Amino acid sequence: MSNPENFFSSVFPKAHLLVKESPLKIPSGGKKLVIGIPKETLYQENRVSLVPSSVHNLTLHGHKVILESKAGEKSFYSDNEYSEAGAEITESKKRVFECDIVLKVVPPTIDELDLFHSGQVLVSPLQFPVTTKEYLKKLVEKRIIAIAMEYMQAEDKSFPVVKIMSEITGTVAVLTAAEYLSDPKLGKRVLLGSISGVPPVKVVILGAGMVGEHAVKTALSLGASVRVFDDDIYKIMQLKSRIGRHLHTSILDPVYLQYQLLSADVVITAIHSDTGIVPMVITEDMVMKMKKGAVIIDVSIDQGGCVETSKVTTHDNPIFVKHGVIHYCVPNIPSKVARTASIAFSNILTPLILKTGLTTSFESLIYNNPGLLNGVYTYKGNVTNEFLAKYFDMKYTSLDLLLSAGL
Repeated sequence: MSNPENFFSSVFPKAHLLVKESPLKIPSGGKKLVIGIPKETLYQENRVSLVPSSVHNLTLHGHKVILESKAGEKSFYSDNEYSEAGAEITESKKRVFECDIVLKVVPPTIDELDLFHSGQVLVSPLQFPVTTKEYLKKLVEKRIIAIAMEYMQAEDKSFPVVKIMSEITGTVAVLTAAEYLSDPKLGKRVLLGSISGVPPVKVVILGAGMVGEHAVKTALSLGASVRVFDDDIYKIMQLKSRIGRHLHTSILDPVYLQYQLLSADVVITAIHSDTGIVPMVITEDMVMKMKKGAVIIDVSIDQGGCVETSKVTTHDNPIFVKHGVIHYCVPNIPSKVARTASIAFSNILTPLILKTGLTTSFESLIYNNPGLLNGVYTYKGNVTNEFLAKYFDMKYTSLDLLLSAGL
């Protein structure tokens, strides 16, 4: 993969979706693929894996795209737009799941896995630790080549899917806070912006990872006064280096954190845990002492939440007020801006499929692409991710050995 600037290629302009009498054919000597795009069934998942402009690009190269009807509806892409881009629209979920490659924004359900057949390629998030042993066994039984898109690496060893979704999440978190901070009914009617002669809004961010970084950048760009906390001093140092300016930072010291929370207008928790459960950092007592009308955006809610008063909310009912503080605790924040997030997914997946089409098989692409190989966790009846195999007490087989043996 190329560097991030080249990797996230821009989408085709809308003019490319116009129907032409004689469409241009781009010659390609590789394998022609049939790509399936199912409609996501998970509650409040509004994204789609490919947008019409990407479909146009793929069909222009001779590939076939089969889209389940209304798959793009929640991202404001109509079946007609996909049809004009060259996709085949079907009401049959079974037909979509029979394609060579199936692209999904969230992992397939167990029932959806029953529709797969041997040798198919699945590209979707793995979402560990939500993954179960039953799920992994089904992938093995079906002999599916499963690729976790969040573990695919670019040439610079970064993780493009994680990086772009973190960028969206951090940005949306700050903009959502700004929305509720100025709400005429619940908020303080305060602008999260830099106005001459007016003291800036104070934003406290927990977590110096990728989500935290983009939250910091967005808050600073709006003119906020930002405080960043993390329990890893090296992450804080890296963040300061990447931001390229002085930052008010601290380790996660409860006493100093509470002091900063007393005057905070916005609190964004962006702490991630590899074990699946984040520590509870902000107690109910701390929340009770915060300003009335302040806003908490608990990005970490998908791992239990960092705030004692947090509870899961939805995109339909995103907030609740406790102790006078507005709480926004919606998992899957990128789904709030589904159209933007869908374009971001497309920009990552489309070059991957085009590279596949230039080879004789998907296996050869994996063999010659270390970044893609890093994301493969089941391969034709084998668990090829050592961590998953140990975690679920299943047999591990080296992917390198399988590919070298031509299996």
